[in-house]
Amino acid sequence: MDHSIQDIARLAGTTSRTLRHYGAEGLLPPSRIAANGYRYYDDRALVRLQRILLLRALGLGLPAIREVLDLETDEAAALRSHLGWLEQEQHRLQRQIRSVQTTITALERKDQLMAEAMFDGFDHTTHKEEVEQRWGADAYAGGDRWWRGMSPAQRAQWQATTAALQADWQDAAARRIAPAGAEAQELARRHVEWLDGVPGIPRENGHPAAAYVRGLGEMYVADDRFAAHYGGQAGAGFVRDALAAHLDRTL
Repeated sequence: MDHSIQDIARLAGTTSRTLRHYGAEGLLPPSRIAANGYRYYDDRALVRLQRILLLRALGLGLPAIREVLDLETDEAAALRSHLGWLEQEQHRLQRQIRSVQTTITALERKDQLMAEAMFDGFDHTTHKEEVEQRWGADAYAGGDRWWRGMSPAQRAQWQATTAALQADWQDAAARRIAPAGAEAQELARRHVEWLDGVPGIPRENGHPAAAYVRGLGEMYVADDRFAAHYGGQAGAGFVRDALAAHLDRTL
């Protein structure tokens, strides 16, 4: 089904001028142009527009959006990854909301402000202290420099990859597949490969150190904040066991 540019602009909460600009930039060409010059968009174009608007909401400029779209051509996989990131962001915003509500309540009651609760969910350095305690200051500093040095497109791609991996773990755990089975072991291989892309983590023989990977698996289970990424403690336990089986098999 084709949709006119006016209809799409209205439904998407944007303008025809913006859609024409996206077309001129090569991001959203019309599916067809009628003899009278009117532009029409099919369902696939609508999916592409949804992705563009989602990436714009992340603060990416058009060149960065084009880079992301070119990197991830599987639309369903890309949207699933973005959905996973949105769910994580929703969780972070919920923490922020609770933090602000706590502050408001304390101010209205003239209670003592609790600094530990006031800034939950506000910064990517939330786990700085525990990372440094577990694996040293160099581990955190290296990862922090790497993250801050990324372009917006690179950050979006990393977040999409992370969300896709977590979604696949959750799906596998929900289906209760064997941690040592082929499918779970492929996920474990992807997980270690994902960790391998982060500078500053402890390594041995050029790869993430086995003790570090095992420690992460245990932390996923022990800490509800991490377990939530894998569907809860049961899902986190599945990840831990699959990672342990992978290390046992490859070492």
